[in-house]
Amino acid sequence: MKNIIHVPHTMLTSPAKTVTLFDKRLIKLLDDMKATLRATKNPKGVGLAAPQVAEPWRIFLTRPRESDPIRIFINPEIIKKSEKHTDGIPERDNKLEGCLSIPKIWGIVHRAETVTLRYQDEHGAVHTEQFTGFLATIIQHETDHTNGILYTQRVLEQQGKLYQPARDEQGKEILEEITIT
Repeated sequence: MKNIIHVPHTMLTSPAKTVTLFDKRLIKLLDDMKATLRATKNPKGVGLAAPQVAEPWRIFLTRPRESDPIRIFINPEIIKKSEKHTDGIPERDNKLEGCLSIPKIWGIVHRAETVTLRYQDEHGAVHTEQFTGFLATIIQHETDHTNGILYTQRVLEQQGKLYQPARDEQGKEILEEITIT
């Protein structure tokens, strides 16, 4: 297992390196990343990129639901995006996107509804696959990580708002807008 790093760590905003060696060290890193993703709580992680565990490689894992198997994506490249965009996270009541490396900050990101991804598996075999809905959102978020882009940057590019948890007068948890100057 590895520790998840947080902003403002420079690894999170630096483009990652292409994986060229598919060896025992890669398998060890993937095993560590799987253990790290499984261990996330509050919130439960649905994806994890290597830069989030201070590893400079173009790798990410996904697991949209706890019952899903963890999938591995190495050297991901989005080769096609749909014209149609989401209005935040699809298939969920809460449309806000978050990140394990930016705790307790949330925002709506409009992303392509469907993406086609070219990637390699842990053996180096190349795959091209189309994804839609929530998984397409996760893939775009995690591919951004491998390119040194955080979701908060996407929110700001889209002139959206960021939120953090707060408490109202009755002590109930609410989300309050963060003002960025």
